[in-house]
Amino acid sequence: MTTIPFEPRRFRTTAAYYSRFRVPYPDRLIERVIARIDLQPGDRVLDLGCGPGQIGITFARLAHAEVTGLDPEPEMLEAAREDAIAAGVDAKFVLASSYDLSPSFGPLKITAMGRSFHWMDRAATLSMLDTLTEPGGAVALFGDRHISSSPAWREAMERVSETFSPERMRTDRQFHHGPDWIKHEEFLLRSTFRNLERIGVVAERVINADEIVGRAFSMSVTSPQALGDRMMEFEQALRSELTALSPKGKFTEIVESNALIAFRD
Repeated sequence: MTTIPFEPRRFRTTAAYYSRFRVPYPDRLIERVIARIDLQPGDRVLDLGCGPGQIGITFARLAHAEVTGLDPEPEMLEAAREDAIAAGVDAKFVLASSYDLSPSFGPLKITAMGRSFHWMDRAATLSMLDTLTEPGGAVALFGDRHISSSPAWREAMERVSETFSPERMRTDRQFHHGPDWIKHEEFLLRSTFRNLERIGVVAERVINADEIVGRAFSMSVTSPQALGDRMMEFEQALRSELTALSPKGKFTEIVESNALIAFRD
């Protein structure tokens, strides 16, 4: 069983790019999750590995839930607090990780994780959440699945990333796509959160080269910290590839934003 080594500041220097350039979680997706779990005003929501707090802030805004976000990266928490104020919601953001879960965070109606579960000790996290989740509560894993991109800008971004950050790319593939990697669904089915449902929303997005470069900088493998003094060179190489693909600088992607909801047995 593969557990990724804990690296608390893996996403250092990405906060300025993350909420602006990652694929957003649509309100209509989170509205459907709220309805499915019957989330009521005042119910407690944990946004675990919250980053800049997009999911938790949306739960607070749409459901008036009592939201706590945990993340080990101080820059992410600062961005989350600023975005919560801008959204006019009251949410608490704490410097901590899944390894710091304790009874003080419960009882929870739902624990939401957006592209973060794969960085955790998943079995230990689910075991602890079992003790914190109230009857009828759930875990929801939010993510996205890229159906297509046109022209082939995602492949271009991967090629340039491989050139400038080969070791991090290799490590990422080893843990997330290697033969020992166990899918999230298997972990959930082995836990008390074994009643699984998936909700998805598919949309086409039009983006430009600036947004693609920003998304690259939001990734741990090609963050400004990871690239160091080659950051400018990386950007120039990526922009060159993108210009060759689309001289007018217009790109599209079809993305399914989804939530895997896991109810307790």
